[in-house]
Amino acid sequence: MLSAGIVFFRRDGAAVEMLLLHHGGPFWARKDDGAWSIPKGLCEGDEDPLEAARREFSEETGGVAVGPFLELGSFRLSSNKTLRAWACEGEFDPARLVSNTFELEWPPRSGRRQAFPEADRAGWFGPEEALRKLSKGQAPVVGALLDRLGLSLI
Repeated sequence: MLSAGIVFFRRDGAAVEMLLLHHGGPFWARKDDGAWSIPKGLCEGDEDPLEAARREFSEETGGVAVGPFLELGSFRLSSNKTLRAWACEGEFDPARLVSNTFELEWPPRSGRRQAFPEADRAGWFGPEEALRKLSKGQAPVVGALLDRLGLSLI
């Protein structure tokens, strides 16, 4: 299965920050480190991966990623999915996050279905903090972004 996502970033002088989204829903509610993601999702059918990444960005943030886009490569996720990622420079106010929702039976075995946002909050993080916040399979996108921008963690 193929996922596609966008590493939205901004620069402040020599520093760079990435926009990350905290997973929504009850499973992630009390988790922080390892519970964040870049805006991403599954490609539908024969959908162009960059177009899928742009669609997912819009669905999960309510914002628009315009480009230009820097291709960061393909990354293997722990879910056995492949993530194709691009970077895009821009600004986004985390207070303006508007995410799509998913349904889940909650509490478990209750027979009640509830809607939860895919992302319940957004934030800007420098590379070191982003490495802690991101789910493990997505951590390599941080290095790929820094490489493309000619930067390093040190």
